[in-house]
Amino acid sequence: MDVDNEHNWKFAQCFGDKGDLEDITEADIISAVEFDHSGDYLATGDRGGRVVLFERNEGKRGCEYKFYTEFQSHEPEFDYLKSLEIEEKINKIKWLRKQNSAHFLLSTNDKTIKLWKVYEKAIKVVSEVNVPESGALPAHFSPADLKFPVMTHHDNIVAAVPRRTYANAHAYHINSISVNSDGETFLSGDDLRINLWNMGVSDQSFS
Repeated sequence: MDVDNEHNWKFAQCFGDKGDLEDITEADIISAVEFDHSGDYLATGDRGGRVVLFERNEGKRGCEYKFYTEFQSHEPEFDYLKSLEIEEKINKIKWLRKQNSAHFLLSTNDKTIKLWKVYEKAIKVVSEVNVPESGALPAHFSPADLKFPVMTHHDNIVAAVPRRTYANAHAYHINSISVNSDGETFLSGDDLRINLWNMGVSDQSFS
């Protein structure tokens, strides 16, 4: 092999707590990792049911990522019919191709798949009001002095909201999901069964 054509791999970045391993709980252990189609965003899921998103840091040379947002995707459940506890652990994460400014991704634990919308939300505050800080109107105040409150931009936050929940379609633990190239359907699979879902229909699948 030509030495000039070999790739030189090197450590670039580390996420998470680099302290004492004894302080790390089982819920903090990463169980799923997935890049989006552009490579600009990275999603991780852990045994505690959390999904953490990172975005590429354009201000840094090379390939480095920074924290984007975090949300609780799944909670522990109990199947009373089977007397079985369902873990919140994230088994798989899959990104949908980006169609607008929002991000959509699927996450699943052993039994339930969820479709999430992640988007940036502008926070506005009232900057001008009729009542002064003292709380009392002046004696000469008249209706003609009334003015509309003015809303000004205060900050941007990243919000994550569940759009669909696909459940009760697998008798065994879900171990794989795959999004179709049409962006409208996806597959979910357990040890014995594969289901075909439509993104817009959460209460029916084909197997």
